[in-house]
Amino acid sequence: MKHNQKIDFVSIVIPVYNEEASLPELLSRTLAAADSMGKHYELVLIDDGSRDNSANIIEAAAAEPDSHVVGIILNRNYGQHNAIMAGFEHVRGDLIITLDADLQNPPEEIPNLVAKAEEGYDSVGTVRRHRQDSALRRYPSKLINKLVKRSTGVEMNDYGCMLRAYRRHVVKAMLECHERSTFIPILANGFARHTAEIDVHHSERSQGESKYGFMNLINLMFDLLTSMTTAPLRMLSIVGGGIASLGILFGMFLIFLRLIYGAEWGVDGVFPLFSILFIFIGAQFVGLGLLGEYIGRIYSDVRARPRYYVQDVLVGEATKGARISDENKNI
Repeated sequence: MKHNQKIDFVSIVIPVYNEEASLPELLSRTLAAADSMGKHYELVLIDDGSRDNSANIIEAAAAEPDSHVVGIILNRNYGQHNAIMAGFEHVRGDLIITLDADLQNPPEEIPNLVAKAEEGYDSVGTVRRHRQDSALRRYPSKLINKLVKRSTGVEMNDYGCMLRAYRRHVVKAMLECHERSTFIPILANGFARHTAEIDVHHSERSQGESKYGFMNLINLMFDLLTSMTTAPLRMLSIVGGGIASLGILFGMFLIFLRLIYGAEWGVDGVFPLFSILFIFIGAQFVGLGLLGEYIGRIYSDVRARPRYYVQDVLVGEATKGARISDENKNI
């Protein structure tokens, strides 16, 4: 049962990687959208090891008088989701909103997410209307969304959109998870009692280049496949059992034919047998590849390296006093 829950403080978390061209517009539009809510807020920008001037722009924004900007500078690139987790470590809001820095999802949608969360939802996702990405991005995304819905049982239609809202207790639960490969929307739904989705606008990227090339999308698909479920291993066992059963039946069939037609008949089946053998070998290699993905994740977790390293934290004057007060309460 949901209850309307008023939100007093909103934290907006945005990972930034080589977004020098779009950052000024991102800052102005996001701050304007946040001001329109009439709530206390902070804008947490995480520089994920940018090689351009992004970190300096963030530092300048945090240093402005009465700034609501909190800058987090990572020492190198750790990836979008790890950068967001770094931002989660420093948020103070009752509701935390994540947003990409490329402005394809307009910041003007933020008040709509807040209004939906106030209806009593723990996690609010978004569905991109009239998505302005290429077919190379859209069709794999649809496939991934279907796989995620089947694996998690949570009915959401667009896991790839990072414009989302989470209650503080959901973020706190996520921070207690220490796996190295994290896909935040899926992880959050594991801790959210009530979830919802709203439609949002989607625009073409006007500045810079997409950080998701073809190989990045392939890596993301492997991350999703192996991080959210062990179903591929179960499927591998089922498929392997089916192949073995077919092999036994086919072998019995070959023996039967040899008994009827004699040894001369079997010579003609040499090349088909080789073909079948290659199919079995290919299936084994696919299985070994999936198994290797899991072993690789075990290896990464055993090493227990930090998910990220915060090089510096930049706090604006408008939030510095409140942040100190919060820290004193925790002592």
